[in-house]
This record gives sequence, C-alpha cells and structure tokens, in this order.
Amino acid sequence: MGLKAAGRTSLVDSVVEQLRDQLAQGEWAVGDRIPTEHTLAEQLGVGRNTVREAVRVLVHAGLLESRQGNGTFVRSTADPAAVLRGVRQAGARDVMELRMALGVEAARLAAVRRDAHDLLRLRAALATLREEGDRASDAAAAFHLAVVEATHNAAFAGVYRFVSTQVREVLVEALGDREMPPADIETHKALVAAIEAGDAEAAEAGARELLRVPMETITALPGEAETGSAALTARTGEARASREASEGQARASREARTSEPRAPREAGKGQAV
Repeated sequence: MGLKAAGRTSLVDSVVEQLRDQLAQGEWAVGDRIPTEHTLAEQLGVGRNTVREAVRVLVHAGLLESRQGNGTFVRSTADPAAVLRGVRQAGARDVMELRMALGVEAARLAAVRRDAHDLLRLRAALATLREEGDRASDAAAAFHLAVVEATHNAAFAGVYRFVSTQVREVLVEALGDREMPPADIETHKALVAAIEAGDAEAAEAGARELLRVPMETITALPGEAETGSAALTARTGEARASREASEGQARASREARTSEPRAPREAGKGQAV
C-alpha cells in the first residue's frame, strides 16, 4: 500500500492513521527501520514537524521505537488502540465475559504465587472496600487489581490494566441509570481467604461467584440476552440442530434401504444359472 498526500484537516491524525495502516498491513516488519522524516514528509505531502509529531504518537503507543542516532524502528505491529476499539464496540455481556475470564484465572494464579506483601495488600483493599461498600468504587477496582498483581505475571497485569478502564466504561454505559448490586463483602473475604490458603480451586470458584451477580445483572438487561456471543451461540445451536436432523434423516433413509428385501436377479444378466 502506497502513502498518499494528507488532507489539510487534522494533519497529524491523518499521518498517524496512515502509518498505523502501514504497520497493520505488514509494509514494515518488527525490527525494520522506517523511512526518515524527510522521506515520509515528501511522500505524505506534509512538513517534517507533522511527521515528527505523528511518530511520537506511535512511539507512545508502543508501535515504534526511536533510537538516537539510528532512526526509528518498528517495535510492534499489534495496535493496542484497535483492541480498545473492539472492546468498546462489543456488547456489555461480551465485555463481562472477558472480565470473568481475567478475574477467574487471576485468582487461581494468585493463590499459587502470592507472597506476604500481596496478602497485606489484599487485606488492606478488603478493609477499604468494606468501608465504601460500592462495587463501582475505586476501592473495588483496587481490590481486583491487587488480586491480578498477586499473579506476579507482568503480561497478565498489563492486559488487565489495559482493558479494565474500558470494561468499566462499557458497563456504566450499558447500565444507564441502573445500579449494580452492592458489593458482597463475605464473598470478597472468602476469595482473600482462599488466596491466603494457597487453594487455587477455591480461589477460582470464589472469583467466579464474586462475578456471578454482575454477570446476571448484565444478562438481564434488555437486548443483552441475544447479543454478542449469546446470539452466536444461539445461531451455532440452530445450525447444529439442523445438521443433526439432516444426518438423522439420511441415516434413516440408508437403514430403510438396507432393510428392504432384494429382488432376485433375472437369468442371463450376470447371474450363473
């Protein structure tokens, strides 16, 4: 894909989007050095300052890396912004299922890997949550982040931080004036106890129970029962039922033909007399 001259409106944004497209379509691979500011400015029909600012945006996004004296290199072709757009465009139920998957696995790993510092942090977060008692509060977010960071998995914690803000925004938008049920402190206590005891199965079950009520609340929202993955599941089920019905009819037809008595062959038509 070739670069084209940028329009006059929002030049930096236009250049950023074109450079993102170059990366997404594999024009530049990870480790490649991208063209110089001068070359890009000529190809795009913009000033070098505009190119420089666009490159800074992509460096900040983690897609490019500037090396003093060597140029700018491709660090990643996976655009985090695209992931966020996908999360925002998903249904509330789909987002909640993502939240469930992250929370349950984090609890299991935390039970196996937590240390003394993690336990102190979890107890402090639980105490704050008990005082505030609001599922949507910063205290609730701090509690769940403490569980995730007790996994001691930097990638897991990074992904959780990356999506958690978007998850909360999507849920707030879906709920509108409705409110989530108040936080169940006893369930939170049970989760902390399971992590402290090193019981991975109990921690996993505790996290699942902790997220059961919000999941049920989201599922009960108008339009959520048959959207996103639920609709996909329904369509898959219908297709499977139709396929099984067709296979059943074909099987019955074969069995019927097999059970019919065969008529004797006429003499002189391949049968020995």
